[in-house]
Formats: sequence, structure tokens, C-alpha cells
Amino acid sequence: MFKKILIANRGEIALRVIRAAREMGIGSVAVHSTADADAMHVRMADEAICIGPPPSTQSYLSVAAIISAAEITGAEAIHPGYGFLSENANFVQALQDHGITFIGPTAEHIRVMGDKITAKDTMKKLGVPCVPGSEGGVPDLETALKVGKDIGYPVIIKATAGGGGKGMKLANSEAEMENAFRTARSEGKSNFGNDEVYIEKYLERPRHIEIQVFGDGKGGAVHLGERDCSLQRRHQKVFEEAPGPAIDEKTRAKIGKVCADAIATINYAGAGTVEFLYEDGEFYFIEMNTRLQVEHPVTEAIFGVDLVQEQINVAAGLPMSIKQDDLKINGHAIEVRINAEKVPQFTPCPGKITQYHAPGGLGVRMDSALYDGYSIPPYYDSLIAKLIVHGPDRPAALARLKRALGELIVDGIDTTTPLFHALLEEDAVLTGDYNIHWLEKWLEANT
Repeated sequence: MFKKILIANRGEIALRVIRAAREMGIGSVAVHSTADADAMHVRMADEAICIGPPPSTQSYLSVAAIISAAEITGAEAIHPGYGFLSENANFVQALQDHGITFIGPTAEHIRVMGDKITAKDTMKKLGVPCVPGSEGGVPDLETALKVGKDIGYPVIIKATAGGGGKGMKLANSEAEMENAFRTARSEGKSNFGNDEVYIEKYLERPRHIEIQVFGDGKGGAVHLGERDCSLQRRHQKVFEEAPGPAIDEKTRAKIGKVCADAIATINYAGAGTVEFLYEDGEFYFIEMNTRLQVEHPVTEAIFGVDLVQEQINVAAGLPMSIKQDDLKINGHAIEVRINAEKVPQFTPCPGKITQYHAPGGLGVRMDSALYDGYSIPPYYDSLIAKLIVHGPDRPAALARLKRALGELIVDGIDTTTPLFHALLEEDAVLTGDYNIHWLEKWLEANT
């Protein structure tokens, strides 16, 4: 087992990994920019080292700085968290070249799944159902118009290297195709340095269902059910729950086995998430995230599994401690993402926390790096906390979420907490009768 690991991240996910390591008796190294010198993950780690100025390109995204930090501190392995370098195959290869273990999958698996076209082709060959669409990249408008005609409108044009909603454009008709196609290519080029796009059928009322998988890298794999992440704004998740309100046990077992078998076949190592659109009883693969997800705590809650410790064990060459037959769902869990944003504009709201009180009680977990007097820097993602609740069933979890939100205090800045108070008054949310378009339509009608 490792004696010391470095966490190449910041905020609540860095704290999450530090805590898992401490329970395992493993030393932790925090890295930080000058803007994060007073951050909680810096205070909580066994060691901390500054890796650069505030811009992430010069700190948290600097491969050279992070490798140097690992070598200086003697860290044997690096956990990437999510975001930043977590799905950067070149980073993983650089670590391998320097004899440092990456706590995650291989560079090759990250590379394959990071390219949306290659990922879709790979999953098709592994028997995973996919959305109807173009066969590979679409090189020009003429080809795009032919694909649109063949599969039928509406269609969505997606940047091959895209993510986070960038490089995705909807075309409801042939007349809209030219502008959508050119814009998607332009956004792909400016955001990811790659203007290749592909086209898929746009589903009218799908849910966003993702399957949590875990592989040992040696042909063994399990699935840990699904999460429903359909409440989204601009393709960004805000409310996630497990199990999904629309998925029954038989359906869960069937699609879970398909996903687990697929990653077992390719000898995938560590945590991964296979994401689908789900409509009228059919699953359509959209992408695979080769890392820990922001919403992993809801899966941990209903299965009683520490996914981060499992990641560390597998990276150290140990067998998985979880077996498929032992994985039984216990109750229902919900996570809401608390962002430092002003509602309803959703504009970033960094600043100093004048008072912070985390909710508590049975079945309540608060993943956050906040504290009284902490100043949220303006340089990074606006996610500042995740409130996770677990109850014996969905109504109990919703009641617990409402109670916990009422206890939460974050003064000095605006947060998205009012959004969740409002959503918990909506019948569609209370009954689970929503899809990926519901929240944006609700926001249009209520702001």
C-alpha cells in the first residue's frame, strides 16, 4: 500500500480524498495555488506545497508543477479528483514515465473514452446501446445535412472533444443546421483545440441516467446501480439521486450488467461512469467519464461503499473489496450542488464567508471546504459544497433534504440554495416526473 499520496485538486473533492487516505493510514499531500493558501484542503492535509499563481493553467493544470511537487514530497501516487487533470491522458503518461502511480484508469482508456466518437464506436462493439447518429465525425455541412435527413430532426451537433455543455448545438430543422454546425465547430476549436463534430438524434423527453462501474484492471468489474441526473441547467447537473425514480430492479440489473461486462472486457481499472439518455424504456449511450463523479456520494450512501478507498486499493494492486452479489441498495439518496452563484441569473458570486453552519443529523452529509472567514477565490469553478441526504425511501430523503437546506447557513455571498427550496415545492420534483429539459423550462417560466 502507498505511504503517501498527493491530491492534484482543490476544494471539497481534495478534502474527500484526504479523509479517505487518513482512514487508511496513508499520508496526504495537498497542492495549492497562491490563491488557495488558506484553503481547508491545505489545512487538513499532512503536507502542503504551493504549485503556482492563481490561474489554473499555471497551477492545478500544470503537469510539471504537480510532478515536481510529488517528487519533492516523496508521494508515490496521485489522486486527480475530478476536473482539472483527471481525464488528461498525457498527464497519466507523464506520471508513468516518472514512476508515479495514477489513481485511476490507464492513459489509453482515458484517451479512448475522451474522444466521443471513439468512445461511441468502442461501446457499440462492446454491446452498449447508442444514440442513432453519424458514423464518426462529420467533416462538412453537406454531410451534416445528409445525416440530419437520414436520422430525422431534431438533431444535436456535438464537439468530439467537448464537455460541460460546450460545443453542443441543437438543430430543429434543415434550416437551422448550417448555423448550429458552424457554431459547434467553432466552440470545439476555441474550447478544446479540436473542431471535429458528430451528430446524434435529439431525444425529446429523455432522462439522464448514469451507471456507476468499477473495474479491477484484470478483467473483473461490478456496477453500483444508477444515478438520475436529469435536473440540469445548460447541461450542468444540479440535483442527483440514486436509485433513479424511473428505473426498476430488472432494468437496473440488465443495463448494469451490460456496462460492467463492457469495462471488464477492456480490463478497465478504477471508478468510471457510463452515461445514457433514457427514453421510452430504451438506453442510449452518450459518454463515459473515466474518473470519480461529483455525485459519487449518493452511490456511496445507498451501497455503503467508499469509492475513493476502492480507487486507492485497486491502484495499489489490491483486489476490489466489493462483489456484485453483495451490492444491495439500501434506501434512497439525493445530492444538491451548492454553487457560489446569484439566482436567478446564475452569475458567479465569489467573496468572503461571514458565517457558515453545516446541517447535520441522521442521514445528512455535507461535502464542503467552507469555514467562517474563508474567502472564495474568483478563479475556479463556483461549486462550493454538496449536500447529500440518505433516507429509507425517496419521500424520506426529500423530507430530510428540505430540513437540511433549512439548517444550512452560508452568509456573505449568494448561493444556489434558494433554487432547491423552490424545487422542493414542485410536484414534478416530488414525484420524480421530470426529464433533462424540465429545469430549464421551469426556470424560463419562473424567472
